[in-house]
This record gives sequence, C-alpha cells and structure tokens, in this order.
Amino acid sequence: MKRLLSACSAAFALALAAAPSLAQTPPAAAAQEFRLSNGMTLIVKPDSRAPTAVHMVWLRVGSMDEVDGTSGVAHALEHMMFKGTEQLKPGEFSRRVAAMGGSENAFTYYDYTGYYQQIPVGRLEDVMQLEADRFAHNHWPDDEFTREIAVIKEERRMRTDDQPRARLIEALNAMTFMAAPYRRPVIGWMGDLDSMTADDVRDFHRRWYVPANAAVVVAGDVDPQAVRALAERSYGAIPAGPVPVRKPRDEPEQKGIRRLELKAPAEQSYLAMAWKVPRLERLEDGGDALALTVLAAVLDGYPGARLERALTQGPDRVADSAGASNGLTGRGPQLFMLDGVPAPGKTPEQLEAALRAQIVRVAREGVSAAELERVKTQWVAGQVYRRDSLFNQARELGSQWVDGFAPDFSDRLIERLRQVTAEQVQAVAARYFGDDQLNVAVLRPQPPDPAARDAARKAAPAGLRH
Repeated sequence: MKRLLSACSAAFALALAAAPSLAQTPPAAAAQEFRLSNGMTLIVKPDSRAPTAVHMVWLRVGSMDEVDGTSGVAHALEHMMFKGTEQLKPGEFSRRVAAMGGSENAFTYYDYTGYYQQIPVGRLEDVMQLEADRFAHNHWPDDEFTREIAVIKEERRMRTDDQPRARLIEALNAMTFMAAPYRRPVIGWMGDLDSMTADDVRDFHRRWYVPANAAVVVAGDVDPQAVRALAERSYGAIPAGPVPVRKPRDEPEQKGIRRLELKAPAEQSYLAMAWKVPRLERLEDGGDALALTVLAAVLDGYPGARLERALTQGPDRVADSAGASNGLTGRGPQLFMLDGVPAPGKTPEQLEAALRAQIVRVAREGVSAAELERVKTQWVAGQVYRRDSLFNQARELGSQWVDGFAPDFSDRLIERLRQVTAEQVQAVAARYFGDDQLNVAVLRPQPPDPAARDAARKAAPAGLRH
C-alpha cells in the first residue's frame, strides 16, 4: 500500500468565472522563489492558460513534529484553522471563499500541513488577506474545539479503526519505526485524541506557525512581481519569529526481521512488507534512492509490469493484486514497500515468497535495456501529465520546498532518473532486501461482527471536512 496523504487532500474542480489577470505570461514560464521581509518563502509559477489561480500555504510541520502524548495535534490544528480568527466567525473563511467562486480545503501529513484555494485570479489578493489573517490570528472558543475533536475521532473510526487494511498499515509503521516519528499515525492515537485539550492545539500553533517555517505557493495566470507585492502587503506584515529547534530522532539500525498479525473482520487477507531504504537528500549523490524508485517502477510502474504478469495472471496465480512503491523523498526515513492480496486458495506466506522472488530475480538477472527504457518513459510521461493541473503544479512546488529542494527540482529529478542504469537497479535489488531490514504485516480475516455492524449503522456520522 502506498503511503498516502492522511486526513485528506480532496480533489477539486470548479468552473470559475473569467476575471482580469495580474498579467499575461507564457504557460511554460519557470517558477520563481522569493523571501519576504519576515522570512516567509514565496514561490510563484505563472501559467496563463486560464484566468484562475491556485493559492497554497505550506507549513514545514506535520505529525513528525509532535511529541508522545499529543499525537494528532497537527491535524487537529488544521481543522481548527477553519474555526475563526479575531475578525472572522467559525466557518466564515470558507463562506467567503465560496462567495468568490472558489473552492478550498487543507491537508496534513507526516512532513507538512497545507491549506489551499482555487479562485478566479482577480480574487487572489482577497484570498491572501484571508489566509494571512488566520495564519497570524487563529482564534476560537473552547467549545468549538470540543465539537471538532469529536469530528476528528469519528474520522479516525471511519478511516482507520473500521478499515482493517488501514489499521494494519498503522501497526506496521508503529513496528517498523522505533524512534523515528513516523511511527505515530497522522490522525493520532485515539487515547491521545481523548486527552487532547484546546490549549494543546493553541500551543502547537504558537510554536510552529511562524513565517520562517512557511511558504506561500501561487500557480496560475499571474505575474511573479505583482504577486510578490501582494504577498508583502499581506503575509509580510506578520511578525517574524524563530522556528523551534528540531532534535534529531534517528532510527536505530534494525538487526532482524519483524512480524505482526492483525485479526479483524475482512473478506480477504492482506500482506504488507516494508524495508528501510535511503531517502533522496541531494540529487548529486542520491544514486541508490533513485535506483530504488526505478526498481519499484520495474515491478509495478505500468500496466503489465512484472508483479502483475508474474503474480496475478494465469491459472496458478498467487495474488488478486500486488504492488510496489518507494518513498523517494521526505523529512524522515523512507520505506520500500511490497503489498498484495492473496488469490483464493493462496496464503499470505505464499504471496510473501512470490513477491520476494521477484526482487531476487532482478538481483540475479538484472533488467533489460528495453524494459528500463519503457519504465522511464512511463514515469516521465506521468510526471509531465500531472503538470497539466494548476493544483498539481502548486502541490509539487510546495512539497519540494518542504523537503528542502529548489523550484526546479522536478525537472532535474526527471533528468537524473533518466540516467539510472540497469546495473544500478540490479545493485540495489541485491543490497537492500535481506531479512535484517524487513518488516512484515499480515491481515488475518475474521467473520463479521454483527454487534459492531449494527452499532455503526445506528451511529450518526459526523460531517467530516475532508
């Protein structure tokens, strides 16, 4: 299973009314990065294909910056950012964006928190003023927190506690990482949500929501210098403040295989395996991380890739589905993952052996030049295709900033991936997939629990924002 944005970044699409642009610029203009007077970063990507803009604020803070006992506070703060400021009542922010003809939402992950709006470009200044206000003056009464934490706990029940595979991945992360903060779930442990207070959330906002820890990203029909002027008038007025010191929480070296089982009501078994692998920190010396990404694509990067052909097809197939992924970038340690659902009559143990055999095959036999070229072509095409969306352009720039990369990182990454050789892919397949770094989680299906099902039907689900 791929590690996805927890807590949701909902897809959005609205037909926005035409509005005067800040300036007409060529669609292929490069992104520009500025530093505001208070230390906040501004990244602007002109794209004049439509009179719209995507406006985002990224914080280099997520669940990995929490401490034990307050897991989920980064995500809780994301929810509370919609609950008012000294000038706006709860929910007023969203109502004003909607009145502009725009859409908006937010997301939290291990490494970051983000807020976004898609609006007619003529309303960009209005949105920047709104977002700067809640960044600096988030304010709400305790009873708003009491209501919202109940919504968050319902979100956890619906998306994790009641979803066996999600619970398995949560348990796998907790087992795989002993010291690294990725061991805690983004949404938080239920016990921590039960004991969380309004002041826990306010304190987290006070510590981490400072200009030097944030980036504003704007993509759309805009002129970078005009956006810079708008940003200085809105965000630049926020007082500067120090970013808290982050203490290293290095993961101890793993010295043997770890296994867990989860018994839960489910129709099928599920298997997930994770190996600790290096993350990409600098393009110049990230050969193994890049080769592992190509290896994942060799196994599962296009229709008819190796795992699909070898494991899910034919009369002796061992899996209903099988996948591979590599965590290339991030602020913490990364994982290479294999996962799958056993075919009827097959066991998770048989699927585990079959998945590992595919890695061994690459380590022994390598990959052909034709296969490697096909994988690279598919990967590059996917990267380029995603840029057709203004939202994806802004998201790419924001996530790259979080990881410490420059705005041109994506283009440089494509070029570096094109340079990965078959020998490098074979070498990482032989280097990283022994037992010492392996973590295995198996879902063991159990019969449905009628009492739990009836209780779920009677419960009135809270309205989840995401």
